[in-house]
This record gives sequence, C-alpha cells and structure tokens, in this order.
Amino acid sequence: MNQLPDLTELLALRAQVQGLSLQSPAQTLSRRQGSYRSSQRGRGLEFEEVRPYAEGDDVRAMDWRVTARRGKPHIKLFREERERAVWLVIHLHPGLYFGSRRQLKSSLALRAAALLGWIAMQGGDRLGACLCCEADHPWISPPRGREAGLLPILQAMVDHQPRSPGEPLMAGLVNAVRQINSLAHTGSLVYILSDFFHVDETLTHALALLAGHVECRLLSLEDPLERQGLPHGSFQLGIPGQLRWMQGDSSRQAWQHAWSTRDNQLKNLSQSLRLSCKSLSTDAPLKHTLSLMLRPFP
Repeated sequence: MNQLPDLTELLALRAQVQGLSLQSPAQTLSRRQGSYRSSQRGRGLEFEEVRPYAEGDDVRAMDWRVTARRGKPHIKLFREERERAVWLVIHLHPGLYFGSRRQLKSSLALRAAALLGWIAMQGGDRLGACLCCEADHPWISPPRGREAGLLPILQAMVDHQPRSPGEPLMAGLVNAVRQINSLAHTGSLVYILSDFFHVDETLTHALALLAGHVECRLLSLEDPLERQGLPHGSFQLGIPGQLRWMQGDSSRQAWQHAWSTRDNQLKNLSQSLRLSCKSLSTDAPLKHTLSLMLRPFP
C-alpha cells in the first residue's frame, strides 16, 4: 500500500491535469461561441460599456436611461465573467485511516482534492477549502487565485491527514457544510469529499441549505472491503484498544447489509436534493479516478 501523500507528491500531480477542465465539453463550446446567456452556473455577465444600437442587437440589453438622455437607442455591452469560486470540503476524520488495496481512504481524499485543485487553478478559478478534522474547528482557506489559493491547501491537507485509525467523526462534516453555506457565494462550485459513513437528517438539512444557492458535487470515498465484506478466515479488526476477532464467513452477510444500508441512504439523499454523487475507490489507479471526477455530472 502506498505511503501517506506528502507535499512533493501533491505538487507533482499538476502534471496529470494539463489541458483538463472542470467544465463539460458543452459548456466549453458555449463559451467559445460567445453565446449571450452563459451556460456556466455562477459565472454571470459583467457590464462593460454602452454603445449605440445596431440592427440585430438584442433589445433585452437596451439601456433606456441612456437612450432617453441622448435621444437615440443605446444598448449595454457585457462580457462573460470567467472567474468562479471553487470550494473543496474534505472530511479527514480518523476513520479514513483505512484501506485494503492500493491506498488509504484518507490518501485517496488528498490525491483527489489535489487533482481538483490543480484543474481549478489552471482554469482560472479561485480556490477555497474547508478541512473538517474535528467536530468544532474546521480549517478554512477563503477562495484565492493561482498558487496563492492552492499551495496552502495542499500543505494543510498533508498536515491534517489522519496518521492512525480512530473513531469516525460525522459532526465535523455537518459543521463544515454549515460553515461553507455561510461563506460560499451564489453560483460557487462545491466539492465534498467524504466516506459519508452516516447519513442522517442533520446532514441532509445542512446539504439542502447549501445546494439551494451553489452547485454541490459529492465524492464518496470507498474501499472494496467495505462493499464485499471479509474473505474466508479469522481477522482482528478495530482501533487500538478496541480490537476484536471476526470470522469472514459468519460476518459477511451482516457486513454487506450494513454497507447496502449506507449506500442506499447516500443515494436517497443525493436524489432527494438533486445532488451529483460519484464513488471513488481506493483500488482505482489515479488516471481512472481523475477521469471519473471529470466525467460530466448528471
């Protein structure tokens, strides 16, 4: 299994995202064609100047005050506002210090977040982050452009990643979502990376408020062992001080039922709030993880 990600590795991931974008091909085409209405949620039209009306201009852009003052029709010209705020909400609780394949779930969270950060930066977006490691004290970096926005986030992720197993803390994610709800401007793009091990009404309510004014995308961190259950044999599981032996054959049905319950809860949440949700697995190569994150969200 790979070692914990360090800053050098996260910086090197920049080479993996050259030429990539968080926008879908349809949005990119619309931007190149200069369509009047922006298809990019959160990127509006910024006023640039007023000029005399010409045949074929959109009358919806008529500036009636200037027209009345000058006695001739004038219209407002706008340019598309390119810069957008992208937020990364990363749930780094001790329960993510787990992985049966290629990497830990916490390592997957760091690598996926770093890839998204590099793509946002090269796309000209302002990047902010909220790392929820404790229930009451998330680490927050407000949106900033270029390396000034990304580099402190990469360092903070390395510093705050769990280094030993422990009890999962769901309260940290709920508090982080509430914080971002008050900080993210309308039209921002918010990625939430978590294993969503417990979905309840508190989290649902917090996400509903957030999704009311931003584009919210969920990335669920998973490990194959969580889905499949233990193989044949005896295994010692738990966290330090709370280890116990389990038999793979006798525990598998209950294990898979628990996973199915959690999976259905997350699907119901995303469907009820109309949130995009994709699963990232610890056994997937980096290139596959990247392509999955950039596949158009429904």
